[in-house]
Amino acid sequence: MDDIDLKLLAALQANARSTNAELARLVALAPSTTLERVRRLEERGLVRGYRAVLDPQGLGYHAQAVVMINLTGHQARSIDAFEARVRALPEVKLCLNVTGRYDYLLHLVVRDIEHLRRLVSHELAARTGVRSRETFLVLATAKEDQGFALREARDAGRPARRRTRASKPSRQED
Repeated sequence: MDDIDLKLLAALQANARSTNAELARLVALAPSTTLERVRRLEERGLVRGYRAVLDPQGLGYHAQAVVMINLTGHQARSIDAFEARVRALPEVKLCLNVTGRYDYLLHLVVRDIEHLRRLVSHELAARTGVRSRETFLVLATAKEDQGFALREARDAGRPARRRTRASKPSRQED
């Protein structure tokens, strides 16, 4: 992945509706070359899809919550059953299997508190082998998902430069 690929990914991440002509101008390449690069990024799985960012409040979803879950068992069967149930619930926007005190962290977007109560009590806890849960209401969103830090992703694959004690930092490193 080179700097041109990173520019294309950043542009698509910021606005997936960018036209191929706009992308080509951004990276100073021919439209055909740009289109081939984007297709290659898609084939490599770096671009997994395109979607619109919707306004939950405008759609009638006025409450969000984070629910921490502990399962009754940690065998493959109970984990698979829980994850299948969670994937079937459109209100669950994110489900992370985590380390620490809890097994899972879920982000839910719901119409209201009653909708949240029914979802947590009847859909999650009652049917999926949940031993315990703790629910946190979201009061405000301080930062929304804005995509990945692409330069850091590229640099993560490179070995770190080592400095010896005798070497002095160059101007570029300051």
